[in-house]
Amino acid sequence: MSDWFDGQLSDAIASLDAGVSVNAEDRPHGAGEIGVLKTSAVSGGAFHPKQNKTVVERERRLASESVNGDSILVSRMNTPALVGESCYVAEPHPSLFLPDRLWQLKPKHRSSVNVRWLSFVLQTSAYRSYVDVHATGTSGSMRNLPKSRLLAFPVRYPSLTEQAKIAEILDTCDAAVQKTEALIDNLKAIKRGLLHDLLTRGIDASGRLRPQQSEAPHLYKASPLGWIPTEWDAVRLDGVLAPVDPAMRSGPFGSALLKHELVAVGHPLLGIDNVYAERFVSDYTRFVSPQKFAQLARYAVRPADLMITIMGTVGRCCLVPDDIEQALSSKHTWTITLDSEKYSPYLAMLQINYSPWVLRHFAKDQQGGTMAAIRSETLRSTLLPSPPRDEQRLIEERLREISKRIDLEEDAVEKMRLNKSALMDDLLTGRVRVTPLPESAPA
Repeated sequence: MSDWFDGQLSDAIASLDAGVSVNAEDRPHGAGEIGVLKTSAVSGGAFHPKQNKTVVERERRLASESVNGDSILVSRMNTPALVGESCYVAEPHPSLFLPDRLWQLKPKHRSSVNVRWLSFVLQTSAYRSYVDVHATGTSGSMRNLPKSRLLAFPVRYPSLTEQAKIAEILDTCDAAVQKTEALIDNLKAIKRGLLHDLLTRGIDASGRLRPQQSEAPHLYKASPLGWIPTEWDAVRLDGVLAPVDPAMRSGPFGSALLKHELVAVGHPLLGIDNVYAERFVSDYTRFVSPQKFAQLARYAVRPADLMITIMGTVGRCCLVPDDIEQALSSKHTWTITLDSEKYSPYLAMLQINYSPWVLRHFAKDQQGGTMAAIRSETLRSTLLPSPPRDEQRLIEERLREISKRIDLEEDAVEKMRLNKSALMDDLLTGRVRVTPLPESAPA
């Protein structure tokens, strides 16, 4: 790598120019208006131009630093995790302006540095570590990156030709990630539509989605939930419980489990942080000893149980995974074992997360105070639309199919990101060189 030049960011950058603070309406700017970027416009290594606020007319003349094309933006003031966040901007945005918390990097000579390549340098783990060390501030929630420290960031410069080739390769990686992310967004939109339709209209005997009630009123009947297909019933949650004791449980409460009884290694004590809509997170941080677990075994969870958050962000629901082994539910969650011959746990989980009927029921009975909560009777009395069990299976199959497709694409995009990160480390340090293909020998 003797042909690489060891320098600093200041060798390529002439200035770091910030905008000014202006009064603005909290909405994206429209035609004939100008916008000032939010700091969230620079996040995840990408530029998000829709993250802007409309500058009020009387202060438009104050906006001074518009967004250029082929440029780099850096967050000079932000939370400890986001200060120094940077992104590349390909095209100019003359109606968007920088606030005082964002810098725009201006190169000295574009003939000596590839700005796109330099933007990748500012996405590396070495850069992130450098910012973590040199960002200043006494507040635990906000940090500043001094201009002098950013300009002093060490950079190894290959030739302009090699810079351009590295940028081209990494751009190809980004394009693949963006294409997959767009596919995921499209699949999620399809799933949202399917969830609404299948959870309220279901599948008829021919295997097709039923028409809406307004189009085929004879296919629906009135119920405590409203209009539901004639083949369906409305059942209480406590009417489809499994014949186990207890089928619904939450705890342990109060002195049944004290903080000093938690141990470093043992059986997991589950809580709100393990439960998300459709997703169980097996990131365990609290444990009890085998002896304590035996004392509190009535609070143990079972595979395919519903877990529902009853405090904080109430009503999030997931299924307990099959490989859970021995774990306890906590006082902030309810664990429910359903009779799977009567009602699909998977379908019930989706109804609790997304059904307009269930969401209204929770909202009506939610208690206030310092933390939102729902009572056990609210859960017990929750009405679920109940299709025939065969129809439940068909609904479940279709929704599992698209959920599995989304999971596969999300796994794929995560692998792409990891591969790109490794490739960046190789190419931007010179560990792997980008060399032109040898010319063919004359015939």
